[in-house]
Amino acid sequence: MVRYLRNRYFLAADVIALTLLPLIAYLLRFEGASWSASDSRTLLLFTALVVPLKVGIFLALGLYNRIWSQANVADLVHIVRASALSAAASCFLGAFMLTHSGLGAIRVPISVLFIDALATLAVVTASRALAKVLKTPHRTRRAGDPAALIVGAGSAGEIIAKELAGNPHLRMRAVGFVDDDPAKRSLQLCGLPVLGSLSEVEAIVREHEVSDVIIAMPAARGSVVRNVMRMASEAGARTRTVPGISEILNERVSVSAIRKLEISDLLRREPVRTDLDAVRTLVSGAAVLVTGAGGSIGGELCRQLARLKPARLLLLGHGENSIFEMQAALRMTHPELELVPIIADVRDEKRMREILERWEPRAVFHTAAHKHVPLMETNVGEAVLNNVLGTMSLVNAAIGAGTEHFVLISSDKAVRPCSIMGATKRIAEMVVQRAAITHDRHFVAVRFGNVLGSRGSVVPTFLRQIESGGPLTVTDPEMRRYFMTIPEAVQLVLQAGALGHRGEVFVLDMGEPVRILDIATDLIRLSGLEPDDIEIRFTGMRPGERLHEEVLISGESVAPTAHPKVLCATNGHLLPEVDDHILMLVHAARDGQPDEVLRLLLSALLPEAALPGLTDARILQPGPLRSVQEGNGQHHHAAKTGNGTNGHSEAPSRTTPKPRFHTR
Repeated sequence: MVRYLRNRYFLAADVIALTLLPLIAYLLRFEGASWSASDSRTLLLFTALVVPLKVGIFLALGLYNRIWSQANVADLVHIVRASALSAAASCFLGAFMLTHSGLGAIRVPISVLFIDALATLAVVTASRALAKVLKTPHRTRRAGDPAALIVGAGSAGEIIAKELAGNPHLRMRAVGFVDDDPAKRSLQLCGLPVLGSLSEVEAIVREHEVSDVIIAMPAARGSVVRNVMRMASEAGARTRTVPGISEILNERVSVSAIRKLEISDLLRREPVRTDLDAVRTLVSGAAVLVTGAGGSIGGELCRQLARLKPARLLLLGHGENSIFEMQAALRMTHPELELVPIIADVRDEKRMREILERWEPRAVFHTAAHKHVPLMETNVGEAVLNNVLGTMSLVNAAIGAGTEHFVLISSDKAVRPCSIMGATKRIAEMVVQRAAITHDRHFVAVRFGNVLGSRGSVVPTFLRQIESGGPLTVTDPEMRRYFMTIPEAVQLVLQAGALGHRGEVFVLDMGEPVRILDIATDLIRLSGLEPDDIEIRFTGMRPGERLHEEVLISGESVAPTAHPKVLCATNGHLLPEVDDHILMLVHAARDGQPDEVLRLLLSALLPEAALPGLTDARILQPGPLRSVQEGNGQHHHAAKTGNGTNGHSEAPSRTTPKPRFHTR
């Protein structure tokens, strides 16, 4: 039974055409109707048999259950395949079966069979093509429609050109393409010319009075997008784009979706793609714990982990509102997933032990931390207690509970730190590395650049300042930072969990650093203004800041990994004394001794650091070394002597038993 009414008309048209084709082929072959009576009988017999034969083949191959008004290349290939099969069957019938079966006295001429085969392909294709042409909307390009220039004469550009031609709601008319491929110069795509290269955007926009420039290069680098946007802006045109590869792969949008340019488009690079099989093996069917689950990174991490079907997802955070909101959001999208909301402070090791021993997570992703550089400069003790002690407590609890994988979220500010926040992140890396080596666990760290869109980051701050009319506050015109999007950051975390073995630090290939001033001016343009319309005020660098960030510490060995965008930095050897010094650092922070914290950071833990105030001679003076007795949570001054007895001394003895991070 023919499924679609419109295809019944195709069936009728095919029957009529296929009945006439043998006659037409004979007329062409004999250059008229002057053939013998035997040829006439053969023609009638062949026609009576070949028409149902061909129609039967077309029915069997599905030529009558397709929507031909939306046909594509695959449908054309299907027509060719069906026509070829029908031609083979016709040739076998006309050249052999008629005479060998005794039905006909003479065979059908080979030339007639050849003409019939070609004509069959032509009429079947033409009827379907006509249906597509008649059903395809063709807009009249009215002079009043805004002109659009498409950047990129590739497959995405072709889709956009067709969308503009066929979608009346877009109310734009494409005038042509620009592309840097010299082989495409002066050619046409979808009836539109390639007008020039990307460097000629400004001139082409002015010449053709273009109002919208559409960037149809989903994988274009951020620098390319920024240059196109600036040229378009200088010529008075708006800039739009098609989605990035990550949005298309995640099936959030299609290539044909045209939207306003966003700041992430200006910074985009080839997206990080995770080896989902490796990550799924890590997560699937197991309990997974995320600290800081209510934050920007922690929340996105929870969303991506939920898709990998863990047995349960533990949402740990100190703020009840953010955890409540994350739990509610995940319940909406993943109602089958067991969610365990936990309100706790990562600094409380006893509480961490209770949680991990009860739920026994296979993997822990530690995103909870204090991250604001200027705030931590004036809250030294809190920075140490949250970022260092919190990591120690969680690492100790993970070791005791038998956790297999631990991933610490670190920062590029941990490299030669000049801020308290960066220094505490570097110490946290040491804690994880030490635990990984000592206990042979898959504990690793991940260094991020600045994360676009995270709470307190530069982009939301600039947007608030633009909304209030300015000024935009930029510390220094030459300050540069590495940037990554929240999805990229989370992809790196997941990949690190799968790749890590013993104490590695993973960093993302983040491309080139971007000037903060460029971010500010780009955001002004994206808001429909010009840089002259709103003040940009330079405030000078705040304590703990520097002009350029780094991602690797001097002396670190860097090696590629199985992931092309992830590098592995194995930290240098840590001396055994580092355990004592970290414990003394925590003790000084607990006692409210910021000077002692700074002295320990420089003299014992991070000699490469450039923390503010460290040139103060009073801070650099050696003081009594301290130890923390973890067993009962008490602390005491440890005067360590050669025989291991406690006394009061200015220096530790190497023979004294050293406190360890992990105690039971």
